[in-house]
Amino acid sequence: MFFHGFTAETWLGVIAVLLFYIVGILHVLHALMHVRTSQGTIAWVISLVTVPFLAIPLYWLLGRTRFAGYVGGRRKKDHRLGRIASSMLESLRALEVDIPEDDAFERAARLLGGLPFTRGNRLTPLIDGEETFERIFKVIGEARSYLCVNFFIVKNDTLGVRFQQALIERARAGVRVYFLFDEIGSHKLPRRFLRELRDAGVECHSFGINRYWWSRLQLNFRNHRKIVVSDGEVALIGGLNVGDEYLGRDQRFGAWRDTHLEMRGPVVQAVQLVFLEDWFWAANQVPDLHWETKPEEFDQVAAIIPTGPSDPADSWQLIVAEAANSARQKLWIASPYFVPDEGVLTALQAAAIRGVDVRILIPERPDHLMVWLSAFSYYEQSLPFGVRIFRYHRGFLHQKVMLIDQRLAAIGTANLDNRSFRLNFEITAFSTDKRFVHQITEMLQADFEQAREANVGDFTDRTFLFRAACRAARLFAPIQ
Repeated sequence: MFFHGFTAETWLGVIAVLLFYIVGILHVLHALMHVRTSQGTIAWVISLVTVPFLAIPLYWLLGRTRFAGYVGGRRKKDHRLGRIASSMLESLRALEVDIPEDDAFERAARLLGGLPFTRGNRLTPLIDGEETFERIFKVIGEARSYLCVNFFIVKNDTLGVRFQQALIERARAGVRVYFLFDEIGSHKLPRRFLRELRDAGVECHSFGINRYWWSRLQLNFRNHRKIVVSDGEVALIGGLNVGDEYLGRDQRFGAWRDTHLEMRGPVVQAVQLVFLEDWFWAANQVPDLHWETKPEEFDQVAAIIPTGPSDPADSWQLIVAEAANSARQKLWIASPYFVPDEGVLTALQAAAIRGVDVRILIPERPDHLMVWLSAFSYYEQSLPFGVRIFRYHRGFLHQKVMLIDQRLAAIGTANLDNRSFRLNFEITAFSTDKRFVHQITEMLQADFEQAREANVGDFTDRTFLFRAACRAARLFAPIQ
């Protein structure tokens, strides 16, 4: 007989293999029901069926598309948090601006973000690291009651130590300091750095993997937000993390092109609510913050749009697609990464065909090789349709900025890639204020002057191995 002579160890091995394949099939069913993209579903199904030994643990780490537990934590599991959110929204609605019937994008953004466009704000764009960190350290130093601070990356270098000491100084002065950081983004941050903060009275928590035992398996999610809020009066968000390279001090990247935003007025309360919900997830506590709404004389209209994997839909993906669908004259997007999914790519193609000036500004040099290679693979699907891609060559471009016609501009943390579409917690400020839109238009025009326009030959004229590497890198887009 075929099985004659099988030892007990052999039988155990056979049973183990069968169990792996059975469990792999069960995971296939889960992937079919829950993975958001067809490309991702096909990749997981094939790998789970063929190599379940490797694919099952990877699926637990990388296959999830919802941040389990966060939805329940937002405003529902703590009555005080729910009351704060309801009260804050009511106060914002008193300053809410009416959105005209034909402004489809604003309505969509309002619905997806859950926070209204309000008047009474003051918006100050901050260009590059020197200007941004000058303002950040000034805001930190002037805090009287509390500071809410959240960064994706904090490094233990010259700027990082200065940042640490600024928080320590405020904590020792009696200011309550709440410091949130992403565990993966700041994985190189030494324990000593955090211990010194905690010893001085700073409350420190990492986001994402420290609340429930099963959340430790959600490694593919990131809190990509960069937030500083002081006393409920001033807030800053944008593309800059805390590290020397963001000041252009890294020899590899040289000059670092980035954009941040300082805000005062009602939108500060919206930023503060986003931080509070993240803090509640990480720390399971609701700190006592100020929620008074103070309109500014500048009276600029703005809204805060938070997006992330806990949303019912792929909010940032829908926002970018709707921006392309609603644009009539121009759509300019600056992002360090250009890895659109099919929905966004189709919307960009359609906008360009309609005659919209669609421009994508990305860096000439890479910081993540796989994502940089992926961008080339989209040249043949974008440039012939009229989408224009520009490669910024004066240092590394890291800003996340959007301009829709001459009616709306945005600054935030979200990129033009799958991570921001589906896996990262992001925050973006949108404004229809004419002065603000003009400032962003001039800023981007100056950036385009420092960029080289790409052509299809930049991809098709390369070697076969380079083109193959770009195609292969694109396959990993769902987890990049």
